[in-house]
This record gives sequence, structure tokens and C-alpha cells, in this order.
Amino acid sequence: MTKKDPYILDRPTARRLRARDALLCVGIAVVLLVLLEGPSIRNTGREMSPGIERTVVRAVGEPAGWLGDRLPLADAADSMTGWLSPDDKLTGPGGFENASVTAPEPGTGAPAPITPDHFDPAALGAKTVQLSKLSKLLVTGDSMSQPLDAELARRLADAGGVQTVRDAHLGTAISQTDLVDWGKLAVRHATQVRPDAVVMFLGANDAYPMPGPGGKTVNCCGADWAAVYAARARRMMDTYRRGGAARVYWLTLPYPRGAARQKVVRTVNAAITVAAQPYRTHVHLLDTANVFTPGQRFRTAMTVNGKATIVRHPDGIHLNAAGARVAAELVTARLRADFKSIGG
Repeated sequence: MTKKDPYILDRPTARRLRARDALLCVGIAVVLLVLLEGPSIRNTGREMSPGIERTVVRAVGEPAGWLGDRLPLADAADSMTGWLSPDDKLTGPGGFENASVTAPEPGTGAPAPITPDHFDPAALGAKTVQLSKLSKLLVTGDSMSQPLDAELARRLADAGGVQTVRDAHLGTAISQTDLVDWGKLAVRHATQVRPDAVVMFLGANDAYPMPGPGGKTVNCCGADWAAVYAARARRMMDTYRRGGAARVYWLTLPYPRGAARQKVVRTVNAAITVAAQPYRTHVHLLDTANVFTPGQRFRTAMTVNGKATIVRHPDGIHLNAAGARVAAELVTARLRADFKSIGG
């Protein structure tokens, strides 16, 4: 008798699967998939881009979704397989359901609330809410506000009888209160002038040390100094907007020629950007920095109406008359968007 070779396997005795059996298995799997994941197939089809693939998926997904909505199989499958990726049982503080949208209690360490005033409607794709009439415009700031104030006064003289109040305070700064305390001046403007709109161009003289938290002096131009500066600017913005009765247009600073002043301007622009965040509905930053100095690079001239035009003063800081006209275009364009009485 011949001995069996141990390396030769016995022929399988189990029943062979035929092609029909394979098709049956696939069919059962498809039926289960439709019954268990019908709503998911339907939702996937609805989110696909138009095309033949979307048409095919929706042709299957719509009836499968309809059937799945009426059978408890999808929910049962979720419950049975939930143990594969269980949700943690979270306890303790921090839940959104108990979060307050009102102002936090002092000393609680809670973050400041987010309000609708944080958002510019245009950024949300919504229509800007226009005020009916611009009667009085205040143009103020340091020497940067000149000759912009004169240019705006000239343009708006015939625009429905707009009164332009020009109140420049040369050599002043938010970070220095010896000449002018801008916090107090903003209150005087808001209560006595009561403008419908305020154009602010300020910061060319900033960089003074300021008292920070605990009275410790902070020097320009780090984050500590920027935080104090932003807090002061935010108070001014809140004062000028008068609870939403007025609009504020705060111009960023174009970069100057000198490298040392460029560092200050960079910090001031960053600070006023942070300062405006809670009031973007009423406070609009007009980016003259990017218009006159794209890429934060100083330039004396730029193209205006197709012609190379000198727009900066020889001191390398201020705008000249031509530059003021460019800045005035930015302001008047925004005024037209915000006030019905300002024509195109």
C-alpha cells in the first residue's frame, strides 16, 4: 500500500459555491444595506453635484430613504453597533446647554459674551441696514485727518445738506493723555456734537508707554502694550457709535517710510482691528494701509485713475491732497452703503 504524501492536501468535501450563490449573497447584502442605510443613501445623493452619478444614487436612495424612515431598522443598527465607538460620559462644568449669552459675572473667569453687534451684516451675506439720513459727519483724529477732513466736507456739501464737523488735534495720541485725553474727548463729541457718523484717522504719534494691569508701565510695541491700546480704542468706538445710533469709520494707518515707525503702525493697526471686533455692525475699519502700502511697503506714488500719482507727503507719513482724495473715496463709498440720503 502506497504511503500518502503528507504535503498533498485532501480534496475539500464541503459544498462548492456556485455563481448563483454568490449573486444571492450580494443581493441579500444589498437589501440589508438599503433597509439599514436608506436615509444615508438618500442624503448622500442629495448632496452630490449634478450628473449621472447623482441621478443613479438618488434613484435608489429616495425610495430607500422613504422605506428607512418607516422602519426602525436604521435606529436599531445604530444602537447595536454603538459600542464600537462609544461616546464618553461627560460630566462637570463647561456644557453649552448651561452657558449664558449675557454678560459674565465679574470674577468668574467666564469669556465675554458674543452679541449680534460683533458681526458686519455684509460678512454674513445679509443686507446692510441703512440709516435714513446723514445730517452731521464728524471727521477727527490727529494730523492724519488733514486734508481728508476738507476733502470730505467739500464732497458732502451738496449731499442732502450734510454738515461736516472738522476737529483735528495735532500731535495727540491715544497712548498719551497730556495734550488730549481721547477717552474724554470722545464723550464730549458724542454728547455735544452728536454726529450720525464719525471718521477717525489717528495713531501717527502713538508709541508712548502706558500703565497696564496693576499699574505696571508697558512699553510699545509688544502684545501687552497693544492690549492696553486696544482697550482704550474700544472704549472710544463704543462711545462714538452711541448704542448703534451712529456709524464709525476708523481708518488704518498707511505704513510710513521709516522702519522704526513701521513697527508702531503695525501694532496700532493690529490693536484697532481687535478693538473693533465687538462692534462690527456699527464700526467699520477702512483699510487705507493696504490701499496705500500693499504688503506693508511704503511707496510715494500709486496709480490713480490710470496715472502714476504722488499720494504721500514728503515727510513719509501723511497723505497729500491726492492721497486724501483716494481715502475720501473709501469713506464716501461706505457712507453710501450705510445712509440712504447719500447718493451714488
